[in-house]
Amino acid sequence: MPSLDDYIENKLMSGYSTFTREDALAELALKPQAFTAALTRKISRNRLANPRHGFYIILRPEDRTAGAPDPARWIDPLMKYLGTDYRISLLRAAAMHGSSHQAAMVFQVVVPQQFRSIIIGRHRIQFIYLAPSIFSATNQKDWLTPLKTDTGYARAAGVELTLLDCIRYFKRATGISGVAQIVKDIGDRANPRKLASVAQYFENTSIRRLGYLLDLANHKKQADALESFAQQSDKYTPLDPSVRPLIEGLPLSVARDDRWRLDINENVEIDF
Repeated sequence: MPSLDDYIENKLMSGYSTFTREDALAELALKPQAFTAALTRKISRNRLANPRHGFYIILRPEDRTAGAPDPARWIDPLMKYLGTDYRISLLRAAAMHGSSHQAAMVFQVVVPQQFRSIIIGRHRIQFIYLAPSIFSATNQKDWLTPLKTDTGYARAAGVELTLLDCIRYFKRATGISGVAQIVKDIGDRANPRKLASVAQYFENTSIRRLGYLLDLANHKKQADALESFAQQSDKYTPLDPSVRPLIEGLPLSVARDDRWRLDINENVEIDF
């Protein structure tokens, strides 16, 4: 009769680093209560991690200091277990595409369902909700990039989708200046035509902000691809809507960018 130890060893030998409660119970002749006790012992001894009920990560010796392996190694099987599509995006995707300034302390995943964040060891996985219809329209194969790991592949946003996700959720991407640095680092890698195709599923204000940052970073082809979106609006929008005057009621002293219909109410800093 195989034990839980045997089951875990066989999983590792077969190239798998995760398993589910249901799959393990189907192969082991253990009663649920005994199986739960065995799992609890493994978790307490830092042999398994349990990011979601019923889903387990096998910890190799090199994983135990951080409390879990890199989330890229197990996010795909986790999302399949949860029954939803996903894409790795924002800071982690930006770093993957070459934004060396981004020390991604949080692993951000865009999903069409509401999920609580996961904190496991040193890792924090943040789920960013996007309405299902928009998520489905933007999570197209041609706009995604496979992220290879030693356990398989995970789904990540391509350069164009990463840029647009970052500007849409700029507060979660270290603010406007943080996104400006990402744009400087990887904006020239975006295909202008693809960028315009993806942009049609994003808010006009987000597109204009990205266009302004692309101009600021001297990525002319990519900025030009978004100019037609700016022409659709006559209303000026703050570059950073979270900025408020120091004294309530006093107007902000701002410059205007007529190309992008933006009030430049924030000084953007980029390392060149």
